[in-house]
Order: sequence, then structure tokens, then C-alpha cells
Amino acid sequence: MNALKDSLLSLIEASLDANYSEVRRAANKIAQEMNTEDADTAKQIKSLVRRKGVPLRSSGYMEKLPTDPKSKMDLVEETSWSVTPLFLNEGEKNIFETFSGDVANADKLIRHGLAGRFNLMLSGPPGTGKSLIAGHVAAKLNKPIYTVRLDAMVSSLLGDTAKNIRNVFEFSANKGGVLFLDEVDALAKLRDDKHEVGELKRVVNTLIQGLDSLDDKSIVIAATNHAGLLDPAIWRRFPYSIQFSHPDIDLRHVMWGFFLYSDNGDSQILKGLATISEGLTGADIENISHAARRRSVLEDKEINLPRVVEAVIGSSSSQIMIPMKGELESQKKKALSIELYSKYKISQADIGKLLSVSRQAVSNYLKGASNG
Repeated sequence: MNALKDSLLSLIEASLDANYSEVRRAANKIAQEMNTEDADTAKQIKSLVRRKGVPLRSSGYMEKLPTDPKSKMDLVEETSWSVTPLFLNEGEKNIFETFSGDVANADKLIRHGLAGRFNLMLSGPPGTGKSLIAGHVAAKLNKPIYTVRLDAMVSSLLGDTAKNIRNVFEFSANKGGVLFLDEVDALAKLRDDKHEVGELKRVVNTLIQGLDSLDDKSIVIAATNHAGLLDPAIWRRFPYSIQFSHPDIDLRHVMWGFFLYSDNGDSQILKGLATISEGLTGADIENISHAARRRSVLEDKEINLPRVVEAVIGSSSSQIMIPMKGELESQKKKALSIELYSKYKISQADIGKLLSVSRQAVSNYLKGASNG
């Protein structure tokens, strides 16, 4: 209760000071403290915090951010902590918890002469949760997160990109937050790439110098979809690394339960969805689930599970299919029944649940296929 009171006082004080950054941090702490006893209100608070709100400059509160000298665009932006839960495979989870624990105990490690870079590299395909990690680390440490804006950072003018990088690291050194370099491969390509000009090689050198200039308690998280493009010297500056893969079947089971049914789904249905969604990312599962829930709300009906199954089977790693309106016709249910049974080895009883038909109907579909 005392912690909640402190957070409320911090929120009021920050509001009166028009300190938008502190308002978000205090509100997120309140949501965390309320989550156990009132999860719905906590979720509403987190959703409100995600909104951009009134720009700091127009509200009278000015936090000086580094800017590109030519375009005047901010080179970084303070972004909200992640609201979406973090779903990680076991190996990914272990590294994340090790990194978070080490950062949280930085002072103790420094006292024992075990200081080192708190730099975390995230690599893997899009949609696997890389961007969420930075927000969750910042939330656990109650620190702001500053995301580098590559559209402003990379300049067409010789020398300006390197200057922008130096400005960002000078800013980060004084702020004590989490610096997030998304799509870092745009800045940190191999210096022996024969297709790159000397300017881009200087950019990599400047990035390395910036990382080396930070003190032992600085936190830098970088993400890339193309790990093979990164210069080895960049990798050496990131002692912690998580290589993301597509979620395994157990994790897909949990994801479907959360995103589609708000943790209130039938276990056999979730098992079936997890089985047929191999190769999809967490973002794919979230998008399909939310599309199905939107249809449910707008049509005032239960979630149309057969349409979800159709969308999952029709999706691929390169393009997902969104559940469509209306009921699934009988012939389509028959085709899906055959595929679920022959390709995915799902039982007739579970096929019936997934397609909202009786077990006898599934049996008839399969008999018709074998006879036809």
C-alpha cells in the first residue's frame, strides 16, 4: 500500500510539473502494483499510458533531445513501456532473466569488480518479440526507454550520420535510461562489405566508439533481423545475446490462450490451434486473434473458431490471413476436416471442437473423402 501511495504522489507531482516522462513512469508503476488485485484497471492504465498524449514541447515541458542538425528531427524518442506480455521460449527466457538480474544488481557487481557492458543483442525473424524486450527491461528497472529513430539518424550528407551517432551516445550517457537501437544492421554492417562506401565504414567505427564510451551502468539493447550482416566488432560489444526463433508448440498454446481467449480457453482447442500454427510468429498469432475478437464484438457473437482455423491454415510466415466474416460453409469444413486429420493428426473429437461441428459430422466428412 505504501508503494502505491508513493506512486500516486509521484504521478500527481509529475502532472503538476507537466513532466510527461515521469507521468508515464509513475502510471506504469501504479499499474504494476494494482495488477494482482485489479487486473482490469491495471490493463486500462497501461493502455492509457501507451497513448502519445500532448507533445512535451506544446505542454510547456521541454526535455532536450538530440536532433539532426539539418532536418531538426529528433534522433531519439522516449517510447512507452511494453503493455503486451512477453512470451519467450525457455532458452530465450533464461537469457532475458539473467540479463535483467545482472542489470538490476549492477552496483553489487561493480563493487565486486565484475562490471561489464550491459549490452543485449536481439536477433531473429520479424514478429518474434525483439522490440518488446527493451520495453520490459525498462519497466522492470523503472527507467525510461529511448528508441533511436533511424529515419532521422541516417543522413544523405557525408559525415552527418556519424555526428548524429555521437550526439545520441552523449545524450544516453547523461540520461540513465535504456537506449534501444532497432534495426541496428542499418548502421553496423560489415566493414569489409565491398559494396559499401567509406562513409558507411566510418559510421560503424563511430558506433563502436559510442558503445565503448558508455560507463559500466549504461544499458544498450540492439535488435536486428539480419544477424549475418553485422560487423563482428559490434557483436563483441554485446556480451548478452538472444537469438529468437518461432515459438514452440507449448508457447503457441499459451499465446492462443492469452490473445484469443484472455486466458479462458478450452485446453483441447488451444492444443489444436498450437498444433496447426507451427511457423507463425507471436505477432501473427496476436494479429489473427485480435481480428477474430473484433469480428466477435462487432457481430455480437462468440468467436468464430472455424474462421480462425481457416485463417491459421491459410497463413504462412510471409503473409497471414485474417479471419473473414460469416459462417464457414459445409464444403469448406469438410476440406478443413480432411486436412486437420491427415496433415496434423488431430483427433476427430478435437476437429469437431475446432470446426464447431459434431464428431459424427467429422466422421462423415472423412468417410466421404475416403469413398470419393
